[in-house]
Amino acid sequence: LGNAGPCGAFQAFSLFVKAKEVPASSRCPGGGEGVRWRCCRQAFEELPGIHRHVALHHSGDVGQQEGLGAELAEAGGNLADGPAPVGSPEISWTLPDTSRISQDDLTSKVGEVLLYYCYCEVKDPEKLCAWQKALCQHLHLTGKVRVASEGINGTVGGSKVATSLYMEVMLSQPLFKNILCKEDFKSSAGGAHCFPDLRVGVFEEIVPMGIDPKIVSYKETGIHLSPQEFHREVEQYLSQASQGQSDTILLDCRNFYESKIGQFQGCLAPDIRKFSYFPSYVDENLELFKDKRVLMYCTGGIRCERGSAYLRSKAVCREVYQLKGGIHKYLEEFPDGFYRGKLFVFDDRYAICSNEDVISACRYCGALWDQYKLCSSQHCRQLVLTCPSCCNKGLTACCPVCQEKELKVTSRASGQILKEECECTRRRPRVPIEHVSQRMLDTGK
Repeated sequence: LGNAGPCGAFQAFSLFVKAKEVPASSRCPGGGEGVRWRCCRQAFEELPGIHRHVALHHSGDVGQQEGLGAELAEAGGNLADGPAPVGSPEISWTLPDTSRISQDDLTSKVGEVLLYYCYCEVKDPEKLCAWQKALCQHLHLTGKVRVASEGINGTVGGSKVATSLYMEVMLSQPLFKNILCKEDFKSSAGGAHCFPDLRVGVFEEIVPMGIDPKIVSYKETGIHLSPQEFHREVEQYLSQASQGQSDTILLDCRNFYESKIGQFQGCLAPDIRKFSYFPSYVDENLELFKDKRVLMYCTGGIRCERGSAYLRSKAVCREVYQLKGGIHKYLEEFPDGFYRGKLFVFDDRYAICSNEDVISACRYCGALWDQYKLCSSQHCRQLVLTCPSCCNKGLTACCPVCQEKELKVTSRASGQILKEECECTRRRPRVPIEHVSQRMLDTGK
């Protein structure tokens, strides 16, 4: 019982369904403390561990045994942290075969970062989360994946072999069939090194807007425009706006630090720090959107799904459109189009480039600069634009409060961190009120 063989699927399955009937003392003869099982040269001390292993690695063999599916459902179907029963109509637990792929190819530092999302009904987010975590670990991927009853949202990095296998498995997952397609994955140069670790979790929303998905659903989203269609709309908008005749608002759904280093020409970029502030921003500026055609965009499209749904729920706009695939897909088609500057990304790269324009400046000297760094004050997580020249002068914090705090902390032997509020946070209004003016129409400046 303690030696199921290197890959004995049937023996492992028998162990799986009978384990709870075997006395603990007989499971691990002379094998140390606790209960232990072995399969594929791995040791398992707890029942959920062996359940998960068999379901993930041997479901194909197990499913061929007559009548075993029902036994598996009876033995493991009630485990809160275990996999779904084999043959579940919702989730396939298949992992790709990597036995013929060299470790060097699988773990190569030269790779890419994938960004994707899929809105769909998920009956058991915990089980999808467990499979997703196992899949990413199996392929040596790092990144962040959010799972909810409304779908999945992820950005993962690894070798090109690993990300290719990841896409292949995701597209073959029955849960995403006829919903997710290859074009829904946005890729950029990078790899596993772009993220500090792998974080997979279950949340109420796959994008944190702070509104119950049952109240504002992705099913009520705006009209999707392809990059080509969006490009034509922006071109027409800029032409009309320059003459003061536009009835359209080009709306950036992202946070201020994202739009600061890159944006579409002539856009309205809300000065908000979190996407969860977006609903309040809409509420406070309803008059701005009254009877307008709204063209929305964000990084990869997901924030527009919920953002456009919320805007439409207010019934003030004439029409609401959104850029399908977000800025990522637009830049693939129009690297020198109407989007200028860098594209902010939520990993250790901070930004990726498609054109040579620099539209932002150093926090201290005003020189053109668009490469973010974290504030040097230990307690602070604000991003700061400080050029090499200013960095060499020791100007590495986001504001005078943090700069002074950094000097104090550095000079203290104890390393005690002070708790004063950051000036960047204290002075920034949570929800700015926009005022319609000629400035917003001067799109060419």
